[in-house]
Amino acid sequence: MRIIFGIGNPGTRYQLNRHNTGFLLTDFFAKHKSLSFTFSKFDYQYSEGEIDSNPFALIKPSTYVNLSGIALKQCCEHYKVNTENILILIDDINLSNAEIRIRKTGSDGGHNGLKSIIYHMNTDEIPRLRIGIGSNFDEGFLSDYVLTNFSDSEFSQLIKSFEFGTQLIESFITGGYDKMLITYSQLKSQNNKNKETE
Repeated sequence: MRIIFGIGNPGTRYQLNRHNTGFLLTDFFAKHKSLSFTFSKFDYQYSEGEIDSNPFALIKPSTYVNLSGIALKQCCEHYKVNTENILILIDDINLSNAEIRIRKTGSDGGHNGLKSIIYHMNTDEIPRLRIGIGSNFDEGFLSDYVLTNFSDSEFSQLIKSFEFGTQLIESFITGGYDKMLITYSQLKSQNNKNKETE
């Protein structure tokens, strides 16, 4: 079982916020697989599926971002999975808008959701797919920035990048982080070749 864990705030008022990029990609992937979410008895919504006989669960916490670790710990105990089988989908101000990168381990990078996860799981060795939201804000206004919506052009860029993200998630489900890394390298190489021929 692989767990795809999107980070975001619940409720319609936050739906298109930059901080909900993890939720947005989770929803995009669910729609791509014709899946819908159900509320659980725990602090998250879930949707279960399978790709090439590899089961997975999509998880969206019903807690707020800074309490994400509570939902992930509940999820891991319920599904009995270890951290190497978890992929966190998370917004990142250190990347330009719609840029996607992956990491196998690492610090919270100042993200309160990841900070909560590392605290509750007692490890930073959890794979994550980072989606850039840019950093176009003045010093001291980070919390305001992440709770604002994307502009129309930014959102269009983001949705285009979700095609890339979807392929990475599928690779993680079928082969874990190592396969996802291979897919990432192949897709980046192909994208670079396409740009050279344009």
